[in-house]
Amino acid sequence: MKVLRFIVLLIALVAAVFLLVAGPGTRMEWWDFRFGFTLMRWALYGGAAAGVLGVILLLVPATRRGGTAVLLASILIGGATAAVPLLQVQNARSVPPIHDITTDTTNPPEFVAIAPLRAEAPNPVGYPGQETAEQQREAYPDIRTLQVDAWPAIVFEHALETARASGWEVIDADETEGRIEATATTFWFGFKDDVVIRIRGDDGGSAVDVRSKSRVGRSDVGANAARIEAYLEGLQARLQSG
Repeated sequence: MKVLRFIVLLIALVAAVFLLVAGPGTRMEWWDFRFGFTLMRWALYGGAAAGVLGVILLLVPATRRGGTAVLLASILIGGATAAVPLLQVQNARSVPPIHDITTDTTNPPEFVAIAPLRAEAPNPVGYPGQETAEQQREAYPDIRTLQVDAWPAIVFEHALETARASGWEVIDADETEGRIEATATTFWFGFKDDVVIRIRGDDGGSAVDVRSKSRVGRSDVGANAARIEAYLEGLQARLQSG
């Protein structure tokens, strides 16, 4: 019985290790992101199995006797490990499977300086088209062009500062064309998502459009939409304070 309890604990610990190394290993290019996702899936299955087996063994007096702490540890570690990828799966299912989000779906800002950097990316640099636009409008109706009561030159300066404050790597900033291009790197997996900001004069003020596009993956799990919303909020705050 003691051996059985420790096997369950070992399963929970191995699952936890899979979870912990899946992202950093991908970020450090030890393996392809697809293998990182596979590790996450194994972490889910292993953690869930350890948690369920731990509960079953805890309910049986013969296996519980003298090993309650080990079984509780298996349940806690396994459950916590399985919860992380499970939440990711639920989040992915709650949003459309798209990876290119923009405030202007009719005339999206175009990538220029970043285009060569995406030459070998699985997701091409071009905008996917009307189907993606319709899915975006349904899922993220609040993502739209930001109208600002300030001259484009002023907005451009604040927009560039906001991009840098967001932790993005600014690739190009062309004030004449009113275009800023940057790359955002996600924390855990190190995915590269590219951003282009377009600032144009509009009725004495400025119109700001932002587009964020993932280099890999069919679905961004809502990351690009959240990035645009956070950026525009940050830009508005800077404009109001400055």
